[in-house]
Amino acid sequence: MTVAEWTAYLTFYMICAVFIAFVGYCLYVRHIHVKYDHIPGPPRDNFLLGHLPTFRRETNSDRILNDVFLEWTEKYGSVYRINGFHSVSLVVSCPETTKEILMSPKYSKDPFVYKGLFTLFGLRFLGNGLVTAMDHDVWYKQCRIMDPAFSSSYLRGLMETFNERAECLMQHLEEIAEEDTIANMHRLVNCVTLDVICKVAFGVDLDLLKNPDSPFPKAIELCLQGMLHYFRDPFFRFLPWNKTKVQEIQDAVKLLRTTGAKWINQRRKAVENGEDVPKDILSQILKTAEELKDDGEEDYELMLDNFVTFFCGGRRTTTNQLSFAIMELGRHPEILKRAKEEVGDVLGTRHDIHYDDLGKLTYLTQVLKETLRMYPTAPGTSRWLHEDMVISGFKIPAGCSIHFSSYITSRMEKFFKNPLKFDPERFHPNASKPYFCYFPFALGPRSCLGQTFSQMEAKVVLAKFLQRFDFSLVPGQSFDIKDSGTLRPKSGVLCTIKHSV
Repeated sequence: MTVAEWTAYLTFYMICAVFIAFVGYCLYVRHIHVKYDHIPGPPRDNFLLGHLPTFRRETNSDRILNDVFLEWTEKYGSVYRINGFHSVSLVVSCPETTKEILMSPKYSKDPFVYKGLFTLFGLRFLGNGLVTAMDHDVWYKQCRIMDPAFSSSYLRGLMETFNERAECLMQHLEEIAEEDTIANMHRLVNCVTLDVICKVAFGVDLDLLKNPDSPFPKAIELCLQGMLHYFRDPFFRFLPWNKTKVQEIQDAVKLLRTTGAKWINQRRKAVENGEDVPKDILSQILKTAEELKDDGEEDYELMLDNFVTFFCGGRRTTTNQLSFAIMELGRHPEILKRAKEEVGDVLGTRHDIHYDDLGKLTYLTQVLKETLRMYPTAPGTSRWLHEDMVISGFKIPAGCSIHFSSYITSRMEKFFKNPLKFDPERFHPNASKPYFCYFPFALGPRSCLGQTFSQMEAKVVLAKFLQRFDFSLVPGQSFDIKDSGTLRPKSGVLCTIKHSV
């Protein structure tokens, strides 16, 4: 038999093998459909792709995917399925199930979501850090080591930094007021919150308001975009016209991990030289690797995992929450007036905000909580179902992920009357509290470790802003939401700023 004949036979058998494998995979997908199709859900766009074309279409449009999920919840009920290839996810808005699953440590995080963040377009990204650690015991050990950096006594000590960085913003806003120019509040607040996390977590001064060309804000934004494309468009990386964007995202990941390596090595040397170092997040990251020793190289990678986790996640909630809060206060003069009056009553003419002042700013707290109800910057979380269970009367087979969305439940009439109305009175101390349908920081043992840190910082910045300035929203801008991995104001909240009378 000639070489050409052998090649023809080999090609034929390879085609047959690929065809058989494809048919086998299609049969498996069909089996998954049969297994879960008793659960209601929207029609699939495609047999193999399931609902992924919808996700891709919405991601590439001006609409946010969470609104699609909300519409599907109202149409299909408190539990419905979405498909993608051979995987099934359930979107659940039942408070009882939310409580049962999120409050229990026995339900692990969704492996597709969190293992997917181990790398980003082929480069190690969040790895096995605090957010992505799948094993509960591994996560718990890391969490306990990190606790001192989020203790009440340590957070009290951060008030000086919160005040100092917020003052930098106030000085910048004074210049804007005097020059009568437009302030992009989202961009300015983003600079401050990133400055804060770098200072209090890693002991580094970036001073982004004076150094607007720093590559870090852009790098974080690119990483968030990369996460969005990873989850909603599995083919994004392989399309030739996305090559430049993929390279930019990979470069952003490299920058963050290289920066982490540099700052970690500087802190290590300081410790070795017997220098006084703070009990900040960076010190706890070093301690984590020390106490979870396994392999030297992996220890170092784990430190970088946690560095990137806190660097990316430590400012997004505060930035977006403050931006949305300023937007809504600008749209509701009566709420703004009441918030300014409370700040005036608590602070008077004193610019330095003390820790004890934060508890007295009760209405401002209500404003910030209502902001997170309408605009949860990290809108959802997911868990893996290891065993069969019944949800809202439907028997759910094990082996699927369950998605919980604070965005969905917070915008449902059955849980919040007139849900699209911005009303801080929902969170009055004497108001009835929502039952497991408001969870902007998730719930249970895997809830956000930095939520108290975030809300302290938000109060300091917002109180100083309301104390010192009057503002109005620039007419004609959009008040829509932009989904860029987290939810943020689409137009950036453009304001004209004036000194308070």
